[in-house]
Amino acid sequence: MLRRFISISIRAMHDARSLLLALFVVGISDFSTTNTFVTQASSSHIIVAPDGSGNYTTIQAAVDAVPVKNPNHTVIYIKKGTYKEIVTVPSNKPYITFFGQDKNSTIITYDNYNAKQKSGGGTYGTDGSATVFIEGDHFTATNMTFQNTAGQVGQAVAINVTADASYFDNCKFHGWQDTLYAHRGRQYYSNSYIDGNTDYVFGNATAVFENTEFYSLGNKGSAITAQKRMSASETTGFVLINDKIDGAFANSSHLGRPWGPYARVIVMNSQIGPDITAAGWKNWSTADYHLTAYFAEYNNTGPGSNTSNRISWSHQLTAAEAKQYSVDKFLNQDGWLTSTKQALNSLTTAGFLTK
Repeated sequence: MLRRFISISIRAMHDARSLLLALFVVGISDFSTTNTFVTQASSSHIIVAPDGSGNYTTIQAAVDAVPVKNPNHTVIYIKKGTYKEIVTVPSNKPYITFFGQDKNSTIITYDNYNAKQKSGGGTYGTDGSATVFIEGDHFTATNMTFQNTAGQVGQAVAINVTADASYFDNCKFHGWQDTLYAHRGRQYYSNSYIDGNTDYVFGNATAVFENTEFYSLGNKGSAITAQKRMSASETTGFVLINDKIDGAFANSSHLGRPWGPYARVIVMNSQIGPDITAAGWKNWSTADYHLTAYFAEYNNTGPGSNTSNRISWSHQLTAAEAKQYSVDKFLNQDGWLTSTKQALNSLTTAGFLTK
């Protein structure tokens, strides 16, 4: 079944002159049958700009304008600006792309947190504290910053992703505790930056983080990841490949701790800084999850990669074992990621990416 992307021509004003931005989004068929690209033409487009020069001034308004169960991949081009709003991409709106003008200055931000009181009573809770909720499958984001500025007040999520086949490239994620909720579904993060303190990448998604920087802000022995695989039969887990892992304080962080009894995190071919403790990993304080959790490392470098004093229940992979956690074998078996990358590359090579 063809998943058609929309070819868009956008005229934007810059310094009182017209700047023509050509967006060519190519349609791709279901990768299970073929990966042939089919060029599609249309005149639809959505632009968000805080100064009123686009179609909408808020990102949520642009999302609301996308038809329910839209058959085409709709690109929402978001101009530079700080958008203080809660954004939800609902489950009945798949195939949406957020294309930011610049990752450092195209920012979605809010400050809800777990214990914050709602106006109608009750609190937001961790799940409900997010700045951005991604529920529609086949979501893509590039050149964006997602952040929660609540600070040191407990769980405060920047983005909560429950969509399947979601792809984030060249993005930033800022928070403190529970920054990025990789809740469920297949997720891929590349060329990105994530910071926080406690469990700042957490959830039960099948997620790969590649060529991404993790930066730990705190100094109290917190964990970067908190994965929540609940049974040995689940295919979920976090795989970190070719990443940079660093922090503000030496000997202050762990690579992860198990939020669920069968939590699975693998760190491979990454540069690990001195912020990671010699033990490397830690157990969830109130459970015996270390008996069934699976934490593993392979071929890492840097001062924090020394495994001689790792906890006894972590694993060091052989080259053959590491192959099963490659992007293609762990995440991309049906080719969804290949198709998504090709489509996003088409936007960039068409000259849509502004610098």
